[in-house]
Amino acid sequence: MTLIKSISGIRGTIGGPVGDGLTPLDIVKFTSAYAAFIRKTTPVESNTIVVGRDARISGEMVKNMVCGTLMGMGFDVINIGWASTPTTELAVTMTGSCGGIILTASHNPRQWNALKLLNEKGEFLNAAEGNEVLRIAEAEEFVYSDVDRIGKYKEDFSFDEKHIDHVLGLKLVDVEAIRNANFKVALDTINSVGGIILPRLLEKLGVKTIYLLNGEVTGDFKHNPEPLEKNLGDIMDLMRGGNYDVGFVVDPDVDRLAFICEDGRMYGEEYTLVTVADYVLKHTPGNTVSNLSSTRALRDVTNKYGGTYYASAVGEVNVTTKMKEMEAVIGGEGNGGVIYPESHYGRDALVGIALFLSHLAHEGKKVSELRATYPEYCIAKNRIDLTPSTDVDAILQKVKELYKNEKINDVDGVKIDFADCWVHLRKSNTEPIIRVYSEAATMEKADEIGKKIMEIVYAMTK
Repeated sequence: MTLIKSISGIRGTIGGPVGDGLTPLDIVKFTSAYAAFIRKTTPVESNTIVVGRDARISGEMVKNMVCGTLMGMGFDVINIGWASTPTTELAVTMTGSCGGIILTASHNPRQWNALKLLNEKGEFLNAAEGNEVLRIAEAEEFVYSDVDRIGKYKEDFSFDEKHIDHVLGLKLVDVEAIRNANFKVALDTINSVGGIILPRLLEKLGVKTIYLLNGEVTGDFKHNPEPLEKNLGDIMDLMRGGNYDVGFVVDPDVDRLAFICEDGRMYGEEYTLVTVADYVLKHTPGNTVSNLSSTRALRDVTNKYGGTYYASAVGEVNVTTKMKEMEAVIGGEGNGGVIYPESHYGRDALVGIALFLSHLAHEGKKVSELRATYPEYCIAKNRIDLTPSTDVDAILQKVKELYKNEKINDVDGVKIDFADCWVHLRKSNTEPIIRVYSEAATMEKADEIGKKIMEIVYAMTK
């Protein structure tokens, strides 16, 4: 059993002893701490918190515990039912609520669930706020309401349609061009909430031919739910039949988006953001942001339109903070996460699909042809296993000093930018390891430069 407490919320496998897995008592404790934090810090007068969830098998149980606890803490609850992460984020602002909790473990397998915590803007708590929630939970600094101040409960399942209408209203979403292109689209929604909202979105965008794979909303995922090539054999095989123009794949909470080309090849999830950014920048030139472990291709595309690319620390809240600071017009993460401020500051696969189809319709190319227009980079992912007693910070400092003549970014670990490649080393928050990401023009070169740095680190630890 596993329970991970972090600034972004609480995540764990269902069951087991208290404090070891995600048990009902753990759910109550951390929900209470979040409610106490919101009560103490919210800048709005609202007394309402939104709760939405993906389709995980444990979702009904977790939802009941969370909603009851929030009511016990004196908050009114709007349960929006099965809903994507971006839908829940938008519901917070649409209802003028003081916060929200998303019940999803994102791309983790079926035995996992999590509480993701939002502020009154429908955005994730920052590091300081998340740490304060953890501190309140540890100290159990929360007091429940008496019988006359228990919160009220209501259900409102209208937010899928409101989210879709919001996307259709974005100025760069060209519904007429998409309809005229007569796209044929395949979807893999991995037995979760994407199977409800994405077909409706595509229909309203004017897509008449839609094939839905793993669309039964059971929470019993047909394959590993992370949208990586090794998990997507079925939709890739389907696309090889030549009957569809594009395949879209999402994770269970619909904030990550991957494309499949018309010939069944992976488009590359790093290029989801790159492609959408190309379209946005063509119409609204400006700055862009992604995290340090994302592809250099976004920098290249940004430069093409005269904007400036900025890198943030890894983590969605770090990306959005940097985006606001630099007034970025588009940003996100290399895992297929598109953040479009014109919509909201959260990763949103619906926004990504609508902007991508608009771009594809305007370009008049096949998906594989569009992909070929972007700079080619490959990212290798490795890890350095250490003992719990290893001083990771000291190792990273030595690496930084060793490569001091190169361009260094140490906002999150150490990233070394060479002329034709880069290597990013960052310590894990949950394991005694250093994650090593490296990028170059070929996978062989990326792996080679990454392993070269790994050998240096291993030499330091002997």
